Amino acid sequence: MGRTNPTFRRVLDGLAQDWAPYRRGLRRAAQARYDRLLEYAREHADASTYLNHSDPTVPVQLSIDLEQERRLDDLEERLEALEEE
Repeated sequence: MGRTNPTFRRVLDGLAQDWAPYRRGLRRAAQARYDRLLEYAREHADASTYLNHSDPTVPVQLSIDLEQERRLDDLEERLEALEEE
């Protein structure tokens, strides 16, 4: 028996294709940020596959939130280290 659902990575590629006109409409700096957000979603594709949510934008958004939370944690640690010096 085969898969009944496409892999999340394929779903994510499809979303990226669907959103391509939006990306083209962004300014160059914003396009780089947009690409970074999609990369965050790709980094968590395995976990998103387990969720198997009917709306793929939900795990995409959660993946982005997780990576931004990680970045905030990193920045807070760096700030604390600088304040200690």
